[in-house]
Amino acid sequence: MNIPAKFRKVLSFEANDTFISIRGIDQCLFVYPLDVWKERIVKKVEQLTEVDKNHRYFIREMASNASESTLDKLGRIVVPTELCKLAKINREVLIIGAFHRIELWNPEIYNLYSKGSEQTYEEIAEAIMFF
Repeated sequence: MNIPAKFRKVLSFEANDTFISIRGIDQCLFVYPLDVWKERIVKKVEQLTEVDKNHRYFIREMASNASESTLDKLGRIVVPTELCKLAKINREVLIIGAFHRIELWNPEIYNLYSKGSEQTYEEIAEAIMFF
């Protein structure tokens, strides 16, 4: 998977050209720079309790599919086949920058997802952004 140059340019030194790919939500994959992974995701997961069955399930599912990969000289990372299968990504992939992460989508699934909201983008923006 080629990480577009515009995403590579904003990587912090702490990311060390390394990304963590995991199963996302809404049938996509989340790809985090290593530093963001440690600061945002690992810190939150460490707050979960091992005695709660939902916490255990989430931790196991996320960890069992997590994959670390370092950029090669051509700006590519390896995204495991098993993760691609979860997101039904075959030949084509839609890459979306989502502020602190990259999302990888099967373009057809993203198209269905984006049309499936009960509210418009404007309605949601007004409700959460207080425009």
